[in-house]
Amino acid sequence: MDYRKYIEIKSDKRFGRPCIIGTRISVYDVLNWLSNGMTYSEILNDFEELSSEKIQACLAYAADKERKLKVAS
Repeated sequence: MDYRKYIEIKSDKRFGRPCIIGTRISVYDVLNWLSNGMTYSEILNDFEELSSEKIQACLAYAADKERKLKVAS
């Protein structure tokens, strides 16, 4: 998935945190909701500006960032 279709980073929005395009919902917000047990359905019901694809984009973004982390030696 090309998460860049759904996620943007702007210095004037949420202190430069990656956010869903057109919203102030950050990738961190979505990951936090999922890690606290919210389902896709619950998130989609609470935030109608989101879609399954946008939630998946957040997961893809996080996976990409994890892959790019370098282990300190």
